[in-house]
Amino acid sequence: QRQLVESGGGLVHAGGSLRLSCLASGFDLWAFAGGWFRQAPGQEREGIACTTLREGRADYADSVKGRFTISIDEAKNTIYLEVTNLTPEDAGTYFCALDNVGPPPTCRHGWRRGMDYLGQGTQVTVSS
Repeated sequence: QRQLVESGGGLVHAGGSLRLSCLASGFDLWAFAGGWFRQAPGQEREGIACTTLREGRADYADSVKGRFTISIDEAKNTIYLEVTNLTPEDAGTYFCALDNVGPPPTCRHGWRRGMDYLGQGTQVTVSS
């Protein structure tokens, strides 16, 4: 059964860090672009990071560039998002996602609007 299960969210002070994980059961991560989205209360979900195993590079939203790092561990079939220097504006529900595009898989134009598969999310709360 294919599913994406996130973990690693929690409460952190401003300036703190977290590592979010997403176990992608039943997926071959070489065949997908992997991404992270977040949704703050009352706001639309936005794509913040995307990468592929093949390309070895990542795309980031301007709001997180330089602070967040996305990676894929093929051996663990897991997508990570390292989030650092958090601010209250980073609070929200973080979702991992996979995009079935290609071959070869790539962070296509427009990936920030959505991907094909989405997890249930993990909550990040940032106290000021």
